Amino acid sequence: MNSLNTLAKWLPSVCRQSQSSSAALRLARPFSSTSSSLSERGDRSRTIQSQILNRTPEPSKDKSPLSAITRMMQGDSSSSASRVSSDYARLAESLEADMMKHPYADRSPPHHLHVYCHKHNTILTLTRPNGNPMMSMGCGQIGFRKGGRSDFDPAYQLSAHVMSLIQERGYLMEIKRLEIVYRGFGKGREAFTKVLLGNEGRNIRGLVNRVTDSTRIKFGGTRSRKVRRLG
Repeated sequence: MNSLNTLAKWLPSVCRQSQSSSAALRLARPFSSTSSSLSERGDRSRTIQSQILNRTPEPSKDKSPLSAITRMMQGDSSSSASRVSSDYARLAESLEADMMKHPYADRSPPHHLHVYCHKHNTILTLTRPNGNPMMSMGCGQIGFRKGGRSDFDPAYQLSAHVMSLIQERGYLMEIKRLEIVYRGFGKGREAFTKVLLGNEGRNIRGLVNRVTDSTRIKFGGTRSRKVRRLG
């Protein structure tokens, strides 16, 4: 302060000009312009926000659920999320109802491989979806006779032979889905299962979509035959 006072005494004109320039600088500080620009930006953002909040969705020309899902997958932001979710729910319900009414509408009906496991023989029959047989073989057709047809080994060889024939005759090109139908509880039941799950059935077990059991069960009825007893 003392240096400034002495400087003012010796150079009054210079100090007067510096004081006026400093006052002018204090008056021309950028707070006023910045505050005005910030207020303008705030007003502009508020107007844009109000326009976005008050905007009504455009009426969709196509009101089908499939078109709404297609628009959602294409990234169309004009349709609202609630509208798309409701349309998708209606589409899922309609598809489920159609599948219940027509179970094979979107896929081919299955072929059937019947495995008849009798205590004296094993017979394998491949049929088309309408029931027409394509091939049928038993243990007697591969060289086993009489009591030798009821063992585990003949059933195993028969199952492997039938699966190789299915591939050689080109039935895999026709078969899209396969249903295994078991009947009886002979030794051939386990033998066929092992062949299907083994190396011989690697090209066929991928087509299996269902395994059922059609073994006859007796409820009442006539008297059964006397049980055979040896010895």
